Amino acid sequence: MSTIHVFASTSGSGLHAFAGDAEGSRLPPRHGPWKRTGSVPADRDLPHAMDRAAVEAAIEAQGFQMWRVRAAATH
Repeated sequence: MSTIHVFASTSGSGLHAFAGDAEGSRLPPRHGPWKRTGSVPADRDLPHAMDRAAVEAAIEAQGFQMWRVRAAATH
């Protein structure tokens, strides 16, 4: 996969997603609307040190890979 596109849900859920197309055509509508926030070329690492091979496999199988940024622990 050459480019992985990055999306954020605008529903306030804190969900993000990777997709194989710039339109996010296979992202689940129930978690949207979705806004494209960027793209990651094949020669770059994904955000948060995510495993690119695992994300690509999910995109091939389902059309997307969702993720959520964990809130920082407060002590």
